[in-house]
Amino acid sequence: MAIHPIEYRYGTDEMKYVWSEGNRLEKLMKTEVALAMAEADIGLIPKEAAEDIAKGIRSVRLERMKEIEDEIHHDMMAVVLAISEKCEGDAAKWVHFGATSNDILDTATGLQLKDAIVILEKKMKHLLDALLDKAFDHKGTVCAGRTHGQIGVPTTYGLRFAIWASEVARHIERLEQLKPRVLVGQMTGAVGTQAAFGSDGIEIQKRTMKYLGLGSVDVSNQIIQRDRHAEFVMWMANTVTTLDKIAIEFRSLQRSEIAEVEESFGKKQVGSSTMPHKRNPIKSEQICGLARIVRAMVEPELMNNTLWDERDLTNSSCERVVFPEACILTDHIINLGINVIENLRFYPENIRRNLELLHGLNMGEAVMIELAKRGVGRQEAHELVRSSAMESHETGKHLKDVLLGNPEIIKYLSEDDIASLVDPNKYIGTAVEQVEALVAKLQKKQ
Repeated sequence: MAIHPIEYRYGTDEMKYVWSEGNRLEKLMKTEVALAMAEADIGLIPKEAAEDIAKGIRSVRLERMKEIEDEIHHDMMAVVLAISEKCEGDAAKWVHFGATSNDILDTATGLQLKDAIVILEKKMKHLLDALLDKAFDHKGTVCAGRTHGQIGVPTTYGLRFAIWASEVARHIERLEQLKPRVLVGQMTGAVGTQAAFGSDGIEIQKRTMKYLGLGSVDVSNQIIQRDRHAEFVMWMANTVTTLDKIAIEFRSLQRSEIAEVEESFGKKQVGSSTMPHKRNPIKSEQICGLARIVRAMVEPELMNNTLWDERDLTNSSCERVVFPEACILTDHIINLGINVIENLRFYPENIRRNLELLHGLNMGEAVMIELAKRGVGRQEAHELVRSSAMESHETGKHLKDVLLGNPEIIKYLSEDDIASLVDPNKYIGTAVEQVEALVAKLQKKQ
């Protein structure tokens, strides 16, 4: 019986597989084999034993491992015993030789995190492409800029998407940068001294990680220190917060009274059980809601780094929830973001309507700057335009008409000058050039 929404509502099969019981067991067994091979390389255990261990894991079954765990109440030892049952000859006595449970558990987690990062990195690059496409396609789509929720001077949709693309590109860089710190394993023994491995401990760890394709910790105690994992969880929180921000913007812009953009809406899609006309931004809302869950994982994982002495067990139960949920939901949120962005619908007539909603008031800065350029002091120019703007606001007249009726202003600006200055299409600065430069830069990196 499914209980958690991840089981039936959220997440992709590929990311769920990474954190499945079956894949977890495979990673644990792969780590045990790598350890045995490393120990055989240096002559600590017989080479035949390592080969038999590698052969034996092929027939180990999850069901049997769980049966053993139910009896002994120790998950890692259950894996060791399940492998040992399948080994021939004396190989069983060399399974897990010299290792502590978390050498295997934490190293297996490194392998799972490696698989998860491959998936997330691919999705992030797809997300970046979607944002760059929209940025370029709409580099000249002039729209109302807004600060404090109020209409300001014009901007372009292309610049908005470019800003988001730049942010996503930084997340991709951060993901690449954290790999050497997060994708590591250890073979350090009960408290980190490698005493059970003797003088060959450092070489055993090095060889084991080489077999697994992971980096090695420099030093550790019984566990890999959780600042590493916390960095990755914080990366996920940071990433979904960017998508939260984008989704909030889409939700705002889809409000009925703004209606500049809209999520795709299927022919048979239902917006409300009682209001048949509704076209709700449910994907964007889901992004915002689930982002809260991922962000909530940051504190538990930070706390997992504050263990007693060489370790306690408080991180273990917590991480069984944090790692799968954070990865599965982050992957799901990125997928939603890609879908929303690629299928976003624009309404040019509403974009234009909102751009002109204030009857030219949002073009006051352009007039002020031009007056200052023509010899009026900046502060005097500000007051001239401010008083004209207040008059326009109170009377409902277009700012252009109020400006033309101000003798102090027409000393410096002609009717054609004013008409040009209140044209929002002529006041977007270098927005187009910025977008083109960013798109070229990031596409070159891909």
